Amino acid sequence: MAPVGVGSSSLGVAPLRWCPMGQQIAVVAKPSSNPGVLRFEANRNLTGMGHEVFRSEADAKGPRPAAALARRLLASGQVDTVHVYANMITIDLNKGFLGEGLDQLVSSLYQYWMPGMELPVFDDVAPEAAAPAAGGDAGGAGPSEYERLVPAHLIERSKAGMAKWKANHGG
Repeated sequence: MAPVGVGSSSLGVAPLRWCPMGQQIAVVAKPSSNPGVLRFEANRNLTGMGHEVFRSEADAKGPRPAAALARRLLASGQVDTVHVYANMITIDLNKGFLGEGLDQLVSSLYQYWMPGMELPVFDDVAPEAAAPAAGGDAGGAGPSEYERLVPAHLIERSKAGMAKWKANHGG
């Protein structure tokens, strides 16, 4: 995808076009001396200072970024084991796979909407608020909103504090 921006080609910026919503993670493939092992470095810390190893999707429980990434990678069918430490992701591939497209799975971890996806529809309609009384607080219609929300001892303390302030400041 070309850089997103507004401007002409003389400025070196591509015209404005669609952009996935969410944050894209910058992923750099790092060399590995072991065949069948891929290493990626991300610009986001995924685990803090802890090591996490995932051998199956059942191991990748919870909403943590490392677990969500492991579920995606393991579901691809190319991955045997995922090890995540801070921003380093080490992937042991299943036999016969080269790991094509796995960098995209990592970089799109925080993208929650892409063009062509259905927008969510929320049918939960908020209940209508009761119309305020026409006369306001006048006419003895009951306690005001303030009196209903604030405990009585705090109202009394506030009134006493205001009376003291007025007495000291000539009000």
